[in-house]
This record gives sequence, structure tokens and C-alpha cells, in this order.
Amino acid sequence: LALAGSPGGGQHYDYYGWQPESQPHGRFYGREPQCLDIPPDMQLCRDVGYKRMRLPNLLEHETLAEAKQQASSWVPLLAKQCHTDTQLFLCSLFAPVCLDRPVYPCRSLCEVVRDSCAPVMESYGFPWPEMLHCGKFPSDHELCIAVQFGNSKVTPPPVSKICTQCEMEHKADGMMEQMCSSDFVVKMRIKEMTEENGERRLVAAQKKKVLKLGPLKRKDTKKMVLHMRNAGACPCPQLDSLSGSFLVMGRKVGGRLLLLAIYPWQKHNKEMKFAVKFMFSYPCPLYHPLLYGAGQH
Repeated sequence: LALAGSPGGGQHYDYYGWQPESQPHGRFYGREPQCLDIPPDMQLCRDVGYKRMRLPNLLEHETLAEAKQQASSWVPLLAKQCHTDTQLFLCSLFAPVCLDRPVYPCRSLCEVVRDSCAPVMESYGFPWPEMLHCGKFPSDHELCIAVQFGNSKVTPPPVSKICTQCEMEHKADGMMEQMCSSDFVVKMRIKEMTEENGERRLVAAQKKKVLKLGPLKRKDTKKMVLHMRNAGACPCPQLDSLSGSFLVMGRKVGGRLLLLAIYPWQKHNKEMKFAVKFMFSYPCPLYHPLLYGAGQH
């Protein structure tokens, strides 16, 4: 790990001089910290580059089960590759390296990951969470985990990178996981598509088939308008032609319908047919992945 602000003679560093604002002084010493192997089923951090983690972690998770469950919500963000140091930043909190003292991520590491990844989260209707507020973390001249694999600048998305909502799963299990954690699933035709303020706006044709209603009201389905956040400039191959029907999944956030995923309807696609037929018998997880989760309205 690259540590910023680490003095030559570590014994002179006043470690107790910095505590996160949201926690009482000495919070981590209410219970004796322990070192554990990072479990292989902790997908977020199992290949982070070190083998042992500290509990309680730096997000106040006191059990391994709690840390694993909460960390799993962030795996989809890691898959989006919004910044090269996303895993380093998240794992420094969820599975902090086992040293003789807790070492927090530097504020600059938080800021560069936030600035690169927050737009991806916003596409799905999620704000950057308060628990990751960068102002809580130490400045670079204090002992902390610095930007390592990336650089201190925001990683610009490649011009050719496909819109987040247009990345398709090709197996039934992947589609059903999206369906599980989407508020609604609809088969529909698209009447028109417009772009405004960095968003695409899809207007559904009158005839549609609601496969999962969720929190939608009659007015939502009668005149259905779907919004694709941060998707004004990125390509979406399945929307190059608006002919035919589409399978769409989304969330209702603040009265608006956000599109999370879109597929061309293919009646001979066995994976899609299986997913639609068995979506309600699929064993949905009790928690929802961050980028698809319902319930945060």
C-alpha cells in the first residue's frame, strides 16, 4: 500500500490526533480489534493485494458477516471500472489492512474515486453516500492510504464506452438478478427518443405488457416515460433502431422512472425466455446490489 504522510520515524506520528468526525474518540478501542483472513466469498476485496483484514472495520461493522453483506452491495460499482483505485478505496474501509493501527484512505483518494464514480451511481438514481463523505478522511500530509494505481485526476470515460444502462447480460441468471432488484419490468415499444441535458428520454408506445409492476401506479404505466441519466453522449447499440419491442427494467426514484437496463425483445432467445418465465421463482437476495437496488426512494 502507498501511504501518504508517513514520517521516517513512525514512532513520532501522533496517530490519535486524527479521528473521523462522525465517530466518538477511540471508537475502535471499545472492543479489541482482531485480524482475520479476507474470506474468499468477500468478492469486493478477495484480490485487493493483501490477505488479512482488521475487524471492526472502518465503517463500524463488527462482524465478518455484516462486513461481507455490506461490501457485496459495492461489487457492481467495481465492475463498472469507473476508476482504477475504486477497489483500493472501498477495501481500505470494508476490509482494512491488518496493521497495528487503523489507517484510513486519504481525502484525495476518496475525492478522485468519488469524482469518477459518482456519475455512474447517479445513472441508477443513487447519490454518493454520506458514509463516504470525503471530508471525513485525513489530508495527504497525515498517515493515510494514497492514490496508488490511478492518478490524482478524474478518469474520463472513453468516448466509445457504452452507456451503463445498455450493458447487457447474456445469461438468464444475470437478467433475473437485474429483474429481482429492479422496481419494474416491462415489454414495450418505443414511440420516440429525445436527448436533453445529458439524458435520454424514452416515450413508450401505448401498447405494453407489464411483467413486474412494483410501485408503479396506473398513471405511470398509461403514459410511460423512461429517463436514462448521464446517457446523452454515450452509445447504446440497442437503441440505434427503435423498431421492434424492448424488455426494459427500471426504478422509480422521486416520481421519475429511471431506466436501468434495456434489451431488444428476442422471442427465440432461450436465455431471455427463461428469465421472463421464471423471474418470480428466482431466489432473489435479501439485500439489493447498490447499482440495482430498490427501496432507496
